[in-house]
Amino acid sequence: MEGIIDTHAHITADELYDRVDAVIATAKAAGVSKILAIAQNRIQCERALELTEKYDMIDVAMGLFPVDMPDLTERDFQDLEELAQDPHVVAIGEIGLDYYWDKEHKDIQKAGFIRQIKLAEQLNKPILVHMRDAAQDTLSILREHLKTGGIMHCYSGSVETAKEVLKIGMHISFAGPITFKNARGLIEVPKVVPLDRLFVETDSPYLTPHPLRGTQNEPKNVVLTFQKICELKQIEPADFIKAMNENYKNLFYNRNR
Repeated sequence: MEGIIDTHAHITADELYDRVDAVIATAKAAGVSKILAIAQNRIQCERALELTEKYDMIDVAMGLFPVDMPDLTERDFQDLEELAQDPHVVAIGEIGLDYYWDKEHKDIQKAGFIRQIKLAEQLNKPILVHMRDAAQDTLSILREHLKTGGIMHCYSGSVETAKEVLKIGMHISFAGPITFKNARGLIEVPKVVPLDRLFVETDSPYLTPHPLRGTQNEPKNVVLTFQKICELKQIEPADFIKAMNENYKNLFYNRNR
């Protein structure tokens, strides 16, 4: 089985970067054909861009994480605006709102989110959205400002919220939690997401799928999430791989510039 895409992996974070070549090799051996490397600062982005020179299977996304917003400076935004010009940076993300870890700085998070959405519009690049305990505000901002499409990453919300995400025109990506034994409500969500809006991811090095929970996650494990989605949607793996690759091309490559 080849052609699976991991649309969200922090392979240039310190936890994985010291063995990144092995991480990429084992992913490729497992059937992964593309990894979208997520960078959250200049160092991570420069590491990821170096990897694109070595591996055709690596694309890059860069964005400033919502929980980091209170500690960021104008220089951080300038770094993003500079690095995001690189054609290997195919998306702005992950960006969004997180009221689980930070309820105190909602306005700062919102301002940073909107600023990065506007940057994505200027560059005609999609966004990768982080939404945790902040569905109402996230959806409101997306309805008002989003012009370039994107992915709601590591989706963990309700069926109803997923339908609203789809109405906005976004794609939805599932990570390890869809495989967890306690994912009772979440397993209903992929059933309402059409194939042309569907992705999978690892969010490595976090959220390792069942039955490997307790170990460090990496892109090769996206296969477990992929298999779970095929089971839940009762679809053939080859059909999902074909759709996933079409979705990826249309969202990240086939853009009117």
